[in-house]
Amino acid sequence: MQHIEFRLAGDFIELNKLLKVTGLSGSGGAAKALIAAGAVAVDGRVELRKTCKIRAGRIVRVGEARISVLAARS
Repeated sequence: MQHIEFRLAGDFIELNKLLKVTGLSGSGGAAKALIAAGAVAVDGRVELRKTCKIRAGRIVRVGEARISVLAARS
């Protein structure tokens, strides 16, 4: 399983943008397609909202990849 730690720059990042910046999707359109297909889970629940706000402490899973979202550095 691939594990990625992503540190926020602000309070949150939209789900589709998170998948793009972590390299789990090749583009924003591909990220939106993954989400619409039900292939993305946030904290263990399938998430279908493309612009869902992902905040620190959340775990995002796409297939065998897991993203741990960390708070911004102060």
